[in-house]
Amino acid sequence: MSETQSPPDNAELPDPWRLRVVALVIVLLAGVTLYGTNIWLTDRFTETTRNRAELRLALYSGNVISELQRNSVVPLLLAQDPALINALNSGDFSQSSQRLISFRDEIGAASLLLLDRDGRAVAATDRNKIGSQNRQETFFVEALRANDTIFSVFDHESGAKRFTYARKITSERQVIGVIAVEVDLHKFETSWAGIADAVLVTDSAGTIILATEPRWRGRTIEEALAQTSPPSAIARALHATTDWSLTMPDAYILGEAVLRSDGRIPFQGWRISSFTTYSSIRERVNGVLALEIMGFALLLAAAFYFMSRKAQSRSILFQRESAELRQLNQRLQREIAERERAEKSLEVAEQTLAQSSKLAALGEMSAAVSHELNQPLAAMKTYLAGARLLLQRRRPEEALSSFQRIDDLIGRMGAITRQLKSYARKGEEAFEPLDVREAVSSALTMMEPQLKTRHVAIIRTMPAEPVMVLADRLRLEQVFINLFRNALDATKQSPEPTIELTLWSGETATLSVRDNGHGIADLDSLFEPFYTTKQPGDGVGLGLAISSGIVNDFGGRLTARNAPGGGAVFEVRLPIYRRTPSGARAAE
Repeated sequence: MSETQSPPDNAELPDPWRLRVVALVIVLLAGVTLYGTNIWLTDRFTETTRNRAELRLALYSGNVISELQRNSVVPLLLAQDPALINALNSGDFSQSSQRLISFRDEIGAASLLLLDRDGRAVAATDRNKIGSQNRQETFFVEALRANDTIFSVFDHESGAKRFTYARKITSERQVIGVIAVEVDLHKFETSWAGIADAVLVTDSAGTIILATEPRWRGRTIEEALAQTSPPSAIARALHATTDWSLTMPDAYILGEAVLRSDGRIPFQGWRISSFTTYSSIRERVNGVLALEIMGFALLLAAAFYFMSRKAQSRSILFQRESAELRQLNQRLQREIAERERAEKSLEVAEQTLAQSSKLAALGEMSAAVSHELNQPLAAMKTYLAGARLLLQRRRPEEALSSFQRIDDLIGRMGAITRQLKSYARKGEEAFEPLDVREAVSSALTMMEPQLKTRHVAIIRTMPAEPVMVLADRLRLEQVFINLFRNALDATKQSPEPTIELTLWSGETATLSVRDNGHGIADLDSLFEPFYTTKQPGDGVGLGLAISSGIVNDFGGRLTARNAPGGGAVFEVRLPIYRRTPSGARAAE
């Protein structure tokens, strides 16, 4: 008698609760992971965005102070112009306006105005101002009282701010007039308007004098932000829900959350601020979160797939094969489509991350180029102003030496850019024997403009015999300039600033640079890129990192320590260069 095979009992059937538990675990794991990832990535990308905004502020601040410094020497030079002095003495101003126009085109100022002793405009680059009375103007009154060039800010009829340098003109110790130079800073507002950030500049009283938003001028930052209506409580709740963000914004502009960054402009207490939106941060965070969601979706699909296969094998025993196979086929097709979409999303995310890395590298390179070219540019401006004055005084031979120095500085800037492009190769094709004493003297010559503005005692102790090393002259001078400039900045608060330069040779050539400044607080982080103790706008922290790399390329070492009596000591140690008896070069 044959036995009929009975179907398995209920204990062997698929347990629907098992599937529910697996799905619940995956959902909980996904929620915890997405929550933690969102917080971590938001903090990280916010910090990165803030650092980039502060770097842009440093560049903007440098541009503004450069424009102010370039125009500050113009009144001093024009106040000594013989043609303008003769015109004020004789009363013949027929050629004065044309002469001011030529000066304006040459120096790039907004406008020039020549006033007689009574405040009447006798010559101007804007001929509509000739004959106007300026006796009550602030810049005229302060210029007559002061012996130096004065800077003033006042409101224009259009509502914009006007920035003016003014200086009185004397002849035989008698005041005969005033020369005024208007600085065009509103061009920076136009250039700032081309970026996504909102930028503003305030004076020492906290009043906005420059802004990408014209309606902000003349107000404080708090008043300007109060003008832009903040979102309602419902709008803020919806915004926070869609962003998944726990970070509180610094302010709201036009109902949109923004990140605020502040910096200092080293001129009469001015400050600069920018407001960056959170949109780019959320886009990057949401891109990564989308990848995680896709991964958990695939994991959940795989769990469902595994359970469905198990159910399919059991369904064969109950002779329901056809219906289950059709359902499984449909599920597989959906999963394949989802995986294809996931792969496409992954490719887009990888391209986005690669582009972000390129932008970060570009920002670091831009900061390095700006840092290293700042010193030659400052020296070129000084030499150019001196050469222009010498030519006006008909002393071309002395002016030619200034032009030669400018030509040398241009070559130096070209060499710096070539060095930045060739850092990866670390080649030695530019190495040559050189005397360290000459490199120190050349670096001090480059620092001459800064040394003239400060009363700093420079104590040099150099050996009588040459100290020869094998190195690249321009890059070695670049290291010395960075060390001298740091020492000069460190002694700003010292009552009697002193810098000691000591060079000696033994097993190595050693140059010691010691200052009596405030010393070094964190020696461990000193040579890391973007580490600086300076105020925002005074430096970005790349000088010592670049200098350390250069000295290492030469086979030497750059070290730093705090001096026992106060201040800091930097030492550059390089191998001594000697010639072998056969005439071949060698460095020990």
